[in-house]
Amino acid sequence: MQPDILNGVTTDYYDQKNRNLLDRWQPMTNWLNARADAHLDSYGKSTSSRIARTIEAHDRMGRPFSGVNFASQDYLGLASHSAVLSAANRAADTYGVHSAGSAALMGLTHTTLELERRIANFLHTADATVFPTGWAAGFGTIRALVKPGDHIVLDVLSHACLQEAATLSTPNVHRFPHRSAEGVERRLKRIRNSEPDAGILVVTETLFSMDSDVPDLAVLQDLCRHYDATLFVDAAHDLGAIGPTGRGFLEMQQMLGGVDVVMGSFSKTFASNGGFAASSHPALKLALRYGSGPLTFSNALSPVQAATVLACFDVVEGSDGAQRRKRLMKNATSLRAALASNGFDVLGQPSAIVPVVLGDSARSRRMTAAALGEGAIVNLVEYPAVARNACRWRIQLMSEHRQEDLDALVRAASVARERVVEPSS
Repeated sequence: MQPDILNGVTTDYYDQKNRNLLDRWQPMTNWLNARADAHLDSYGKSTSSRIARTIEAHDRMGRPFSGVNFASQDYLGLASHSAVLSAANRAADTYGVHSAGSAALMGLTHTTLELERRIANFLHTADATVFPTGWAAGFGTIRALVKPGDHIVLDVLSHACLQEAATLSTPNVHRFPHRSAEGVERRLKRIRNSEPDAGILVVTETLFSMDSDVPDLAVLQDLCRHYDATLFVDAAHDLGAIGPTGRGFLEMQQMLGGVDVVMGSFSKTFASNGGFAASSHPALKLALRYGSGPLTFSNALSPVQAATVLACFDVVEGSDGAQRRKRLMKNATSLRAALASNGFDVLGQPSAIVPVVLGDSARSRRMTAAALGEGAIVNLVEYPAVARNACRWRIQLMSEHRQEDLDALVRAASVARERVVEPSS
């Protein structure tokens, strides 16, 4: 059977009936390679230059391309900031480049401990715990908190690490309609009426990256207090990049220090791998150190990464960071307005992420290839990350983008749309 490179999805090409566990993936590999041969696979790109507003890169098959970069999550442009590079070099000279152990067994450095204090101070919590990746922070914290008899109430659009952690932690997973406080209350009331002594974790995000929208955190925390549940909020995409002092929508909704558990990732604004969980509850720190597999049994964040994040905090909390956030928000509002005025379906509210809904897979893959041909590098998000007919570009802005870059993207998007003719049925 010839693979359908325009309309197929990954699940169509996984052969679960094959008893050879490796051979099961061969049809999907063939399908993805056929897409790549036709320039319709936008995944697996690699860069050959610094992450910046324009980049040089290669596709998965090794073919070179270059253009304006709207596909990297370096929101404040700190990955190549001179102060950040200097801090990383100093840390390497002082500590070496490797932590050489887990956080439980000699993997911690003084730099990592300083970073944990810095995060807690930034978020107005009593303490914070650093993980080697953002995924580990979300997944590992939920796995440590929730046991099989407990319940998880989570937004249907929560990040994959949160969804997988929920599913593996308990059979009692209750997904609520996106950003619906009413949906949360209905589920909390039902659980409390049937199981008055059960543990309950409510899971949401400050900024949902596929839709660039935000829940009402104060309402959710009040509901959790009323029903004796715990609120867990993922602040990966806005922390550092949004708000008067860079504290994201927690700051903008006056919820700093007011959420039970906050997790985040350094990989968006803070120029490093890693993540954290922060709370004012005195028991969480050691519960994570010694009771969260992705932390207890993983090598700790390197001293170079910890120093990198600390240097990014210095920028975020200074005048340079304030100016970068101002430029980022100006770019976001300008690009959103220009795309909307040109007839594109733009979701959510201004942030570093501008979701542009394209439609089905065939249209979206062809438009993405056409946009790249016009020098605009964008990420395509397809099913199952989004609904089948709601494929989209997740445009990722930087404070370093210029107006000419935004104009070029709008032109490329318009040309791509004009060139794509829907296949006949």
